[in-house]
Amino acid sequence: MVNAMTRVLVFDSGVGGLSVLDAIAASGHALSLDYAADNAWLPYGLKSDADLRARVPALLRSLTEQWAPQAIVVACNTASTIALDAVRAAVSIPVVGVVPPIKPAAALTKTGVIGLLATPATVRRAYTDDLIAQFAAGKRVVRFGSAALVEAAERKLRGEADDGAAVREAITGLFGAPGGAEIDVVALACTHFPLLAQELAAAAPHPVQWLDSGAAIARRLAQVTGAATGQARLRRAGFTDADAARALFPAFAVRGFSTFARIGASAPFEAEPVIGEASA
Repeated sequence: MVNAMTRVLVFDSGVGGLSVLDAIAASGHALSLDYAADNAWLPYGLKSDADLRARVPALLRSLTEQWAPQAIVVACNTASTIALDAVRAAVSIPVVGVVPPIKPAAALTKTGVIGLLATPATVRRAYTDDLIAQFAAGKRVVRFGSAALVEAAERKLRGEADDGAAVREAITGLFGAPGGAEIDVVALACTHFPLLAQELAAAAPHPVQWLDSGAAIARRLAQVTGAATGQARLRRAGFTDADAARALFPAFAVRGFSTFARIGASAPFEAEPVIGEASA
């Protein structure tokens, strides 16, 4: 029997890509989904451009050889803005990256003031400047970069208590900045941040629209793969620090993952099952 499912690898530095994976799994396409997290290097937002351009393509090339996906989703804004071209050069399959949702935010704002919440690396990227110049000309974009929110999202999925300091800092930095009081749309330009959508909305000084890229990525993936209509199947999740990730296994298991793999934290990034056996 021919397997009509398209094999896709979703990649992130940590658990943020789950917000994208959820959108892909709900898109109504026959996709066989693997997930890889480079949590040994978390957070990417504090790593140098040169290091990320060297590491991310090498890691994804190795996983492509081992897991044989037919497409890759780089579900990480920092990796997408810095290393996407290098990843595409390293593999021979389609690669879909994440674009900060600045264009839809500019279309939705009524006040003309948009909030951009991202990692420090994404906030300062020339790539982000270009997106704003292209799609939000004439709008005011208030930016705030937070690596602490990444850690907060990771703690949330591990089931750990959190004092809310990272959320309060981000909200104060965004809405307390010049022009921040007029923000009516916030573009979440880190895939970790939608995992804290409820906390961010509750802490905001007034209601705003919160935008992420999950649905747009799912649509683009369907376009480039030509995936058939059907139900997604979740297969395995791998981590470059599997021991540290064990507390995250329940968050993956509730989504349908049953196999967890240990990925080497350095080249050649060899993967092996931690528990269970990978599905064929």
